[in-house]
Formats: sequence, C-alpha cells, structure tokens
Amino acid sequence: MIERPEGSGSGDRVPLSDLFIGFLKVSLSGFGGGLVWARRAVVEQQQWMDEQEFAETLTLCQLMPGPNIVGITVCVGAKLRGAIGAISAVAGFILVPWAVGLTIGGIVLRNAEIAVLQNILSGLSASAAGLLIGTGLRLLMPHRSRRAALLFAGLAFAGMAFTRLPLPMVLLALAPVSIAVAGFESARAR
Repeated sequence: MIERPEGSGSGDRVPLSDLFIGFLKVSLSGFGGGLVWARRAVVEQQQWMDEQEFAETLTLCQLMPGPNIVGITVCVGAKLRGAIGAISAVAGFILVPWAVGLTIGGIVLRNAEIAVLQNILSGLSASAAGLLIGTGLRLLMPHRSRRAALLFAGLAFAGMAFTRLPLPMVLLALAPVSIAVAGFESARAR
C-alpha cells in the first residue's frame, strides 16, 4: 500500500455536488481531451489525489477499454464516495458537455468547408497537443529520479511518436518488461 501525505484532501467526505461540478468543469474546459484539466482539478485544485496516485490511476485506466478520462472520472468518484460518487462524477462529466458537443458538432459539420472554421480547428488542435505534452511531462515528474521509469517513458514515446505503433501494441511490448524491472528494483532496494 502506498502511503499518502496528510492533508491531501482524500480523507474528507467530498460532497456529491463537488464531484458533479468538478468534472462538469473538467469536461467543459477539456477541448482536445479532458486529461489535462482532470489532472489540474483532481491534483492541484481539489487535492483529491496526489501526483503519484493520479499517475497510477491513469496507468490503470490506460489498460482498460474505453476513454481514459472516463475511467479516471469513475475512479476518482468511486475513491471519494463509492458507486454514487462515480455516478455523480460521470454525470457531471457527460450530461451537459454531451448536449453542447452534439450541438456544436452539428453546426461544425454543416459548415466544415468554411476556411475560417478550418483555421480555428487547426489552431485548437495545436494548442491541445501542447497541453497534452505538458501534462505528460508533469505526470513524469514524480518518476524523474528513477532512470528505468525515464527509459520506459522514452521508449513508450518513441513507440507512439516515431514508429506510429498503436497504443495497445506499445503497452503489450513494454508493460511486462517494465513490471519486471520495477519488481527487480523493489527487491534490490530491500
């Protein structure tokens, strides 16, 4: 079991409305993906999890089918308030943004040939990529003193960015080796 620092906020009983509103804000802010905003809300603003716990939750969610951000929403809600917390968090994340996204998506599809709209979408995608890279670097920070972790992060990045391998193939190739190395490091540290 990993020890958590005191004052991380996870021991307090979080109101369901806070989960709903917190993940509603994440989803409304999350253009290009909500991971950046979920990390900011969960770790920095609300302190419902620390960096390490969020990184572990993200890792678990990447191994499960479905969108990572929905998995994180379920995990955070369930950790803080059980099944009803998971439902509240997911409802906040999905209900209003789904309606807004469906409406905007319909408008964009009807007007996709407009050059100004294409430029706006191009600029937004570049900004979203930058936010995702920044979040990836922040997720790596708790592991910066571990050479093996940095090596596997680099290999995963190279596998995705340069070889264009799909995520499941990169995970299947690196996960067993990285688990073995972590086990070896843990045994050696004892």
